[in-house]
Amino acid sequence: MNLKAIIREFPDFPKPGILFRDISPVLKDPQALSHVVEALCDRFEGQEIDLVAGIESRGLAFAALMAAHLGKGTIMVRKKGKLPGPVEHVSYGLEYGTDALEIQKDAVHPGQKVLIVDDLLATGGTASAAAKLIEGQGGVVVGSAFVIELTALKGRQVLKDHPIEVLVSYD
Repeated sequence: MNLKAIIREFPDFPKPGILFRDISPVLKDPQALSHVVEALCDRFEGQEIDLVAGIESRGLAFAALMAAHLGKGTIMVRKKGKLPGPVEHVSYGLEYGTDALEIQKDAVHPGQKVLIVDDLLATGGTASAAAKLIEGQGGVVVGSAFVIELTALKGRQVLKDHPIEVLVSYD
């Protein structure tokens, strides 16, 4: 399936100079959505995975679907202030600023193997922060899965400690 034909582009969003790749049409198209979930799950076939961690916001949708497909649980990695109860948090850099992520303190048990999922790999800051949160609870990051990679931003170099799978790359 040609995902590039489905993904839309919005120049100067969320600020001037950024070309935003919009996966909303992929989420609306049942065939494209199934293709993405199956293709990303296939990339980790045979890998021992206990949990699938979805990064807010679009990564949550893909992670939940992948977890169901794999017969695994899912955990949420959310922006600061969005999760109830005791949380762990970490700050990180974005392509266009800084932010913070959190997971609940009981999200991952020591030794659990976790696959990180998000829609986009840009600078690697978000996925790296998610990995720090998971590893901080004793989890083991077994890989990261993304729908899109912006290769010019070199996020793959930040995440070099575990396998990375991507379906669509843009320079």
